[in-house]
Amino acid sequence: MNARLTGTALGAALLLAACQPTGDTAPTAATADTAVHHLGQVTLQPCVLGGDNGLPTVEAQCGQFEVAENPAQPQGRRIKLNLARLPATGKGDAQPDPVFFLAGGPGQAATRLAPVVNAALREVRKQRDLILVDQRGTGDSNPLDCKDAKGAPLELDATRTPTDAELAGFARQCLASLAGRADPRFYTTTHAIADLEALRAAMGVDKINLVGGSYGTRVAQQYAMRHPAHTRTVVIDGVAPNRLVVGGEFARTLERALQLQQAQCAKLPQCQQRLGGDLVARLKALKDKLNAAPVEVAYRDPTTNEPRRDTLSGDLVAGLAQGVSYMPQVAAMLPLVVSEAEQGRYESLMAIARIWSGQVGGQMNRGMQWSVVCAEDAPRYRADPADDATVFGGGMGKLFFAACATWTKGEVPADFHAPFKSSLPTLLLSGELDPVTPPAYADEVAKGLGNARHLVLRGQAHGTMGTGCMPKLLSQFIESADPKALDTQCLDSLTYTPPFTSFNGWEP
Repeated sequence: MNARLTGTALGAALLLAACQPTGDTAPTAATADTAVHHLGQVTLQPCVLGGDNGLPTVEAQCGQFEVAENPAQPQGRRIKLNLARLPATGKGDAQPDPVFFLAGGPGQAATRLAPVVNAALREVRKQRDLILVDQRGTGDSNPLDCKDAKGAPLELDATRTPTDAELAGFARQCLASLAGRADPRFYTTTHAIADLEALRAAMGVDKINLVGGSYGTRVAQQYAMRHPAHTRTVVIDGVAPNRLVVGGEFARTLERALQLQQAQCAKLPQCQQRLGGDLVARLKALKDKLNAAPVEVAYRDPTTNEPRRDTLSGDLVAGLAQGVSYMPQVAAMLPLVVSEAEQGRYESLMAIARIWSGQVGGQMNRGMQWSVVCAEDAPRYRADPADDATVFGGGMGKLFFAACATWTKGEVPADFHAPFKSSLPTLLLSGELDPVTPPAYADEVAKGLGNARHLVLRGQAHGTMGTGCMPKLLSQFIESADPKALDTQCLDSLTYTPPFTSFNGWEP
């Protein structure tokens, strides 16, 4: 594989998801809202969010907030930030300090996660409004969408690995399509922080509570560092330290997650007997075999049941391993589908890869993502030779940042990568099996915090705020602003998803 990964692998690596749709979904309001609402200078209209990909709908209040694209030229191009308010559901007046949810990626649109956020923060919402802002460049906030010469969406082929030249060419074409509608230099985290602060002031709110997931934890830390007087509490789920080169350690963090998955199979005699040992070594061998001789696979599309034929390469297998590791319930199938593939039965691997690539596609705004990582991460990236021996291999970082040789880059403050140091009440959340932001990252950040607590959820992966009793704990924390007072015994019931020993599930 060397310096190449499949489009699916690249998409999986880019998906530093904000949170997964776990837990029960909270009901929406019983009656339709028809009134115009005002939050300070911000006007909101009734709207309905969600409804895509099988998610429920959520009644909300939506509006726009205009800012200068380039803060140094306030009379220049103006862009409109898309935002939504999920009003408090409890009786009586809401608390004056709302919760701002900060999406992941970089590249996710917060408003499109409304059903997931509504479920995870359903207890919080009883007391406080939830505010979702599409970060500039995402969703409906002047998105940095890549388009071809005719204005149609421009996408990479997710079924094969792009070469460095192809990826650079794609970036040039995407950049050209932004001419006259956006300047990518002004779509970094620093500009997003300024937007949030301007919106807070326009709403007439003195303090806000921050809830960030994955890349959103970077946004939360940066805002709290620069505006501590207007920050009441901080929740960061799937923590990325400020010093982290996003994309630079994915090969190693995936290897760690796979080894933990392997350890779970090793504890179960039936898993060892039926599926064999050393999942990591077997994945590497399967990847090498399929890279040397890719296989054309006939299978049924898992979403339509239509017959399909696609080529399965080793790079796609590596990307799939990373992708399914985001979700323990799907990762539990990995030993089984690897065992099937070793016996020449590739249909299940191909079907899962198809599902995953469909889930990734459309969730991330690639142009905005490049504006962030090319300015904030790529200049600090240094290849680690040790990555060559991992399932992902050493080409991960090179591919992740390949577009940055072409992409227009913004500026980053000199202290941007300094550790987050604060006495603000902060709750850090990690999934034990997280393949991209392992618990060690949160431990690192917690060292600089004087009023913090780190919770590691057993058997969970990336995005834990909607898991088990976490919605209740989040509400208690934001209400009390005291992380150390939380009684977290309810998390003790969380456990591992057993590895599948057949397509009927795991052994009882």
